[in-house]
Amino acid sequence: MLTLIGQQLMQFKETFTQPVPDHREKGMKKQSITPFHGRAKFINEQTIEVNDEILNANHILIAAGAKPVPLPIDGFDHLTTSTEFLELDDLPDKLIFVGGGYISFEFAFIAALAGAQVEILHRGKRPLEGFDVDLVNVLLEKTEELNIKVQLNTEVESIPNERNSYTVKTSQKGNTKRFTGNLVVHGAGRVPDIDDMQLKEDNVERTKEGITVNEYLQSNSNPNVYAAGDAVDSSGLPLTPVAGYESHIVASNLLDGNHRKAQYPAQPTVVFTVPPLAMVGLTEQ
Repeated sequence: MLTLIGQQLMQFKETFTQPVPDHREKGMKKQSITPFHGRAKFINEQTIEVNDEILNANHILIAAGAKPVPLPIDGFDHLTTSTEFLELDDLPDKLIFVGGGYISFEFAFIAALAGAQVEILHRGKRPLEGFDVDLVNVLLEKTEELNIKVQLNTEVESIPNERNSYTVKTSQKGNTKRFTGNLVVHGAGRVPDIDDMQLKEDNVERTKEGITVNEYLQSNSNPNVYAAGDAVDSSGLPLTPVAGYESHIVASNLLDGNHRKAQYPAQPTVVFTVPPLAMVGLTEQ
């Protein structure tokens, strides 16, 4: 265990994150906004329930964020989420990341630079699929220099727990291959965290990408409901600045009627590795 380094990373992270919830809640109260903590579910088109509290409203905004996508593998519950990873006091000596996207690469670099052994298992033929192929190849060279091993065309089948370690069983080009680590981290994508909200009770239509909305981010099926951020099926990338932008659109439309439309020009995005990988606009593909 890389205990000291893990604790130092945690302390550094908390200088940014720890004050945020309290600061946000105090700000809400100053604006006479009452926060309720818990999972929300719909009772009807204008009513939700939170921890046995019944709340009625003329309009409801769904901005519930995202959760790790469920994976059809044995031992799924042995996966550590990105949130749990960021709460580790001790950084394990050997980590395995499932999936070859933002989460896996950013956390893999953190772990490798702290001295851990790292492997990334990706079922596709190339990682970071939304980025330019040539730039991704440059990043993979830097990844190799850090001794981060990236396994492509590798489908995870099961994650049995063997005392203090995990052996990840995979299928790699038709052959069975096993990888062993102290921790297995879920980096295979996220989906809207709205499955348990009883949306049918509210007549709110959705796709696997989120709530279906019009150009004002208003539900197509229930005009009382709006959606923003990871909970909405929009053209916006799943990024914090985009969620903030969509929230401003919704707030403006709630206050003054539908007059602001969500527009999505070229959106910059960055993978915070070393070096960072950034892009905006179209690729050659």
